[in-house]
Amino acid sequence: MRIGSLTEIEKGDYVVHESHGIGIYQGIERITTDGVSKDFIKILYGDGGNLYLPVTKLDGIEKYAGKEAKIPKLNRLNGTEWQKTKARVKGAVKEIAKELLRLYAKRQNEEGYAFSEDTVWQKEFEEAFPYEETGDQILAIEATKEDMESKKIMDRLVCGDVGYGKTEIALRAAFKAVQDSKQVAYLCPTTILAQQIYNNFVERMKGFPVGIRLLSRFQSGKELKKSLEELSHGRADIAIGTHRLLSKDVHFKNLGLLVVDEEQRFGVSDKERIKSLKENVDVLTLSATPIPRTLHMSLVGIRDLSVLEEPPLDRLPIQTYVMEENEASVREAIERELRRNGQVYYVHNRVKSIADTAMRVQRLVPYARVAYAHGQMGERELEKIMLSFIAGEIDVLVSTTIIETGLDIPNANTLIIQDADRMGLSQLYQIRGRVGRSNRISYAFLLYKKGKSLTEESEKRLKAIREFTELGSGIRIALRDLEIRGAGNVLGAEQHGHMEAVGYELYTKLLRHAVLLEKGEKTEEEGIECQMDVDFDAYIPESYIPNEEQKLEVYQKISTIGSEEEELDLKDELIDRYGDLPDKVENLFLVAMLKLSLSKIGVLECKIKRGEILMQFSPKAKLDTAKIPVLVQESQGEVRFQNGEQPALFYKKKNSRVQEKIEETMNKAGEIAALLSLN
Repeated sequence: MRIGSLTEIEKGDYVVHESHGIGIYQGIERITTDGVSKDFIKILYGDGGNLYLPVTKLDGIEKYAGKEAKIPKLNRLNGTEWQKTKARVKGAVKEIAKELLRLYAKRQNEEGYAFSEDTVWQKEFEEAFPYEETGDQILAIEATKEDMESKKIMDRLVCGDVGYGKTEIALRAAFKAVQDSKQVAYLCPTTILAQQIYNNFVERMKGFPVGIRLLSRFQSGKELKKSLEELSHGRADIAIGTHRLLSKDVHFKNLGLLVVDEEQRFGVSDKERIKSLKENVDVLTLSATPIPRTLHMSLVGIRDLSVLEEPPLDRLPIQTYVMEENEASVREAIERELRRNGQVYYVHNRVKSIADTAMRVQRLVPYARVAYAHGQMGERELEKIMLSFIAGEIDVLVSTTIIETGLDIPNANTLIIQDADRMGLSQLYQIRGRVGRSNRISYAFLLYKKGKSLTEESEKRLKAIREFTELGSGIRIALRDLEIRGAGNVLGAEQHGHMEAVGYELYTKLLRHAVLLEKGEKTEEEGIECQMDVDFDAYIPESYIPNEEQKLEVYQKISTIGSEEEELDLKDELIDRYGDLPDKVENLFLVAMLKLSLSKIGVLECKIKRGEILMQFSPKAKLDTAKIPVLVQESQGEVRFQNGEQPALFYKKKNSRVQEKIEETMNKAGEIAALLSLN
C-alpha cells in the first residue's frame, strides 16, 4: 500500500523510506529558496534528524505496517543500522524463496491421481447453488478443478473472509472427488464449525447418492463405530470432523481429497498427522485470515493460491456507530433486531462479570431469550449454547470475544460491543464481521463508558473502524495486523520478525525480488527516476485544498501519473472536486509529465533555471545516439552535448533577452526528450 493510498497517513504515523528506514511523518512543509516555493514531506528520525522529501518524489516511501500497536524502533538518519537490517531481511527472504521453490518443485515432480473431467451430475450439482458466484469464486473453482484433473498433487490455499464462499469451493471439489469413487476428509478446528459444515454438505448434496458422516463429540459411541466402519470399507464417501478425524482408529479405504479449514488453529501433533494424511492426496486448505494481493503476487509460481476479495453480490455494508454506553440505546438496538425476528451478539469481554451483564440485558428486554458464553466454560456446555444460538433458540448471546472467528449465522445482524475502546483494531474488525452475512442491513454499536475520555490511540481505532464500513475495505488498514498473521501462516511464523523489522510492504517487495531471482527470471529493473529542479512555484496552495490529508493524496496521485490519459483524468477530477486549477498546480503537472518523459530515456537530473536547461544522463540511458549530432547542428549553438562518464546536455536560447515563458522551456525539454528517445 503506497503512502496516501487515499488518506491513510496522518501526522505522527510511522513511515518507511527504502533508503533511510523507519521515521515519523510530520506533515507537509513549504520551503522557499531564492524566491521559489515548494512543498516537502517532513519525516523525523531517531537521532532528531529530519528528512525533507519533495512531494514529486513519493514512491520510495510507505506507511509502516507491523503488528498493531507495536511501536517500531526509529532509525538514525545517517546511521548504518537500517542498511544492516535490510541486508539481514534480504538474506532471510532469499532462504525462504529457495525453500518454497524446493517444496513446489518436489510436489510438481510427484505424480498423483488425475481426476476425470466434470460429469453431468457435477454440472447439475453446481447449478443447484442458490447464489450467483463472484468472479473470484469462479476463478478459484476453475483453478481447483484444473489442479485435480492434472497428474500433479494439488496443494491449493484458498483465502477469503468468512461468508465469501470458500465452503462452496470445497463442496464442488468434494463432489468431484466422489464422482471418481474417491473419499474426502474435511478437517475443522472446532466442533461447532464441523457441525455447520456437515449441515451445509447434507443440505447441498441431498438428492445425490453421497454418504456423508460427521466425526465429533456429538456422536454417540455407537454412531461413531458405525461411521468408522463405513469409512474403512468405502461405504461412506465424505467424513467431516475435528481433530477426531486424525485419530489412529480412522482409516479410509480410498482417500482422494483432504480439505483443511484454518490449518493454523491445529496443534503441532495434529499438523504432523495432517502431513502423513497429505501424502499422495490432493489437498485444499481454506483460511479466513486474509492474504493481501501483494503477497499473493509475490508467491505466484511457488504457491498455489486463490484469494477471494469480492463480497457476495447481495451483501450490504455494516452500519457502524461509535457512542457512549447508555441503556436506552442498547434496549432500542436489541428491540429493533428482534422486531425483524433477528438475533443479537452482545460482546462483554470479562468472564468475571459476564453473568451480571447477561442479567442486566435480560432486565432491559424482559421478553428476549438471553444466554451467555465464554471460553472458560466446559466444552460441552459452550457447544450446547452455541448450537442453540445457531438453531435460533436464543435471541441475545452475551459473549466474550470467542465469537471472533468461524461462526456463520446469517440471522444475527446486530452487534453491540461493550468497552470497544479497549480492543485492537483487527479484533474489532473480525468481531464486526460476525454480522452482515445476509442481504439485510446490519448494525454494529461500539460502546465506551459514559464520561470516559478516550485516549488518542483508542479514538483513532474507533474512528478507523467507523470509517471502514465499505465491504472489503478492512483489507486496507484494519486488517494490516491480520494480513501479517496471514502472511505468517503461509510463510512460517519466523518471518514475522523480519516483517516487523522493515515493515510489511518492503518485506513483500524484497520477497518478490528474491523469488524472481531464484526462478532465474528477470527482476523488475529499478527504473531511473529523474530528479527535477525548477525555478518556479509548483505546489498546491491552501486556498485550493486546505485539508492536508487530501493534499497529500493529490500529491501522491500527481507523482504517480503514468500517461497523458491519467494526467487528463486527474485534472478533470481536481476541477470537479476543487474548481479550476491555479497556475501553481498547472506547474506541478508540467513537472510531473516532463519527469515521466525524461525518466524513460534515462535522465538522472534535470535543472531548469532562467529559461536554461541542464540534463544529466545515466550511463545506461536509452538514447538514440545517432540523433545527438543532428540535434546539436540544427539548434545553431543553442544545444551542447558533453560526452564522458556522465553525459550531459545544455540548452540556452540564443539572443534571448526576455526569459522564455515556463511553458515554452518545459515544452522545449519535452521536445528534446522525444527526439532522443529510442521509441
